Amino acid sequence: MTGGVAAWGLCATVMAPVDQVQAFVAHHLALGCARLWLFLDQPDDPAVRAVAGLAEVTVTICDAAYWQTIKGKRPEKHQNRQARNMQAVYAGADLPWIGHIDVDEFLSPRRDIGDVLAEVAQDRPMLRMAPWEALHDAGLPPDIFTARSFRRALKGPENAALRDLAFGPYAPLLREGVLSHSAGKCFFRTGIAGLEPRLHGAFLAGRRLDGGTFAPDVALLHFHAEDRQRWLDRLAYRITRGAYQFNPDLANWLAGADDAALAVFYDRVQSPDHRVRAGLIAAGALISVDLGLRNRVGLQIWPDHKPQGMQT
Repeated sequence: MTGGVAAWGLCATVMAPVDQVQAFVAHHLALGCARLWLFLDQPDDPAVRAVAGLAEVTVTICDAAYWQTIKGKRPEKHQNRQARNMQAVYAGADLPWIGHIDVDEFLSPRRDIGDVLAEVAQDRPMLRMAPWEALHDAGLPPDIFTARSFRRALKGPENAALRDLAFGPYAPLLREGVLSHSAGKCFFRTGIAGLEPRLHGAFLAGRRLDGGTFAPDVALLHFHAEDRQRWLDRLAYRITRGAYQFNPDLANWLAGADDAALAVFYDRVQSPDHRVRAGLIAAGALISVDLGLRNRVGLQIWPDHKPQGMQT
């Protein structure tokens, strides 16, 4: 183990409304992120102006000239673009740790992230963070991302009963115990020759690394489907090119469902009743976190930002 506090940064490839990008930046700078690398997947993204002037933020516009320099042409799959961008950051980073997450993912630590990273054994090249998916909370006042309840991935035979509780008749479609990814995301120790960071892990000299267990003190809050309309708007893409393509049973069912069936599915999976929530809480599978994102952005001093300390 090492002493002191480890400086860390984050890389994200973004294509999102301006307020979501601002929330992502404000939240993580407040947690102590030393540098944010944002890659704008659309060259005309107005988010570039929203974060202009922040010394801690490096913005790269992913236009044809950028991709010509990086790869020769723009990768067709967004997953490959994300990986290439992270690998470019990793190759030139001057911080000891770089995390790779998405703009709808927010770190929620129990204690200072720099302390957590400083305690990682020197022979460990990465630190994994477990995903907690945001549920729909209809009674909450609207926020940039509106949710306070987060359900962990209910993966494996030991969680079969919890999957039945959480998803009811849809449990067979969600064997990983989550709508999106159950693999989580990672911080990567820099300066390791041959390390290739990917979306949910890394390769070293062509071999996939064992990322180890999830870090107990840093949760990854994922706003994947907390908003019904946003979920519906992105459903076709996720079935064919996004997260659901990797779960054929779920993708096929969603592709064949009519509007009424989708509404029932969403309510059961993403807006569970009090009984289901109580059972998940008792099992340690549901947590409550109030990020206060609109307030956080409102308090942000653009462009003269000063970190506000760890989010509680």
